[in-house]
Parts: sequence; C-alpha cells; structure tokens
Amino acid sequence: MRSLVLRLNPLVLFAFGLFSLIGSLFVRDLTTAAWAVGAYAAAALLFLPSWRYPVVCLLLSAVAAATIVYSTWRLGGRDEQEALTAGLRILVLAWPGSVMLGYLDPARLGDYLAQSLRLPARMVAAFSAALQRFLGFHLAWQQLDRVRRARGFGAGRNPFANGPYVADMSFALLVQALRGASASSIAMDARGFATAHDRTWAEPATWSGLDRAAIALAALLGAVPVVVHLV
Repeated sequence: MRSLVLRLNPLVLFAFGLFSLIGSLFVRDLTTAAWAVGAYAAAALLFLPSWRYPVVCLLLSAVAAATIVYSTWRLGGRDEQEALTAGLRILVLAWPGSVMLGYLDPARLGDYLAQSLRLPARMVAAFSAALQRFLGFHLAWQQLDRVRRARGFGAGRNPFANGPYVADMSFALLVQALRGASASSIAMDARGFATAHDRTWAEPATWSGLDRAAIALAALLGAVPVVVHLV
C-alpha cells in the first residue's frame, strides 16, 4: 500500500497541495492546526513509501514556519498562541505539496496537463522540459561533487570553511545548466517545437480508480481544518 503513491497521476499529486492550501485558510487556532498537521502526518505514515523524505520536507517547511512564528510574535503583540498558529498554518500550506512534488514525473505531468486539462501544447512542452532540467540539478550536483572529490578538491569537514567550494560548485552547475539548456532548445527546435500545431503525447492520460480514491483522500485531508474550525 505504501507504494501506491508512485502510481498516482501527476494531477492527483498536485491536488494534495491544492487542498492543503485551501484547508490552511481555515487554520485559525491551535486546535485546528494540531488536527490538520496530525491528519497529514498520519496519512504520510500510512501511505508514503518512506518516512525520511517527508521528515526532510517537514524540516524545510519548519524553517519557513519558524520565521513566521518569530515575526508574528515580535510584531503581533507577543502573543505566543497566535504566533504558533501562524507557524502551523504555514506547515499545513507547504508541507503536503512539497512532499508530493518529490514523487512528480515531469514527462507524465506534461501528458496530463495537455490531455486532461487541455492546456496549450507548446506551453506544456516548454514547462515540462524546463521542469525536467530543474529536477536534474540535484543529479548534476552529485556528479560534479564526485569529480571534484576524485581530483582531490572535495569539501572539507568544516562547513564554515567551504564557501569557496560551494562557489566553485555553483559556477560549474551554472555552466552545466547553460550548456544543457542550449542542447535542449536545439533538440526541441529540430523536432518542430516552434511550428508544430498538432502534437502527439508519449502516454495516454487515464484516470484509474486509485486516482479517484486519492483525490477523495486529498479532499478529506483538506477538509479536516474546515470541519474542526466550524464544529
């Protein structure tokens, strides 16, 4: 059951982020926030293949939430309850969508955006290609890091002394991204990206029973703060 998320279509993955955004608008107190965060945490434990990745996303979202807590506490009359509620609202808004983004396949996303939502084909192809390039940055960074370590220029153990290393890696990644973007644009033009009007797509955009059940689950999770707020 934990691997079912890998079979969901990309629009369903987006739906989890959309419903969490709507639900976050109803997080007005600590009780509602606790129920909402707890519901998403329980769903993550039950349905995701690994708990490590959701925890990493939770920690990254918590950084943004901490800044909101501090600014709300500092500028909002130093009310701890209001500040914590604002921070948890950010978690409800950002955490589910960031987790689901990790399971997104850019190629399948293009297929569904064009065939299910009927978005303009040229825009979809450009967006899908750009997203694939963006998600490839992590792999490019790993490859550059291995090459530099093999040559004896790897990062040291002191994180405060690695500024030049990070700057060199960032510049190398920028060069690699520019070269990759140039190659992609030439390949897309060679395949009629600018002039083709009747495009075909790699896979059909079908909706299975699993997709419909996942949409219902996304709506149910998004409705938790609404129900708790109204009760």
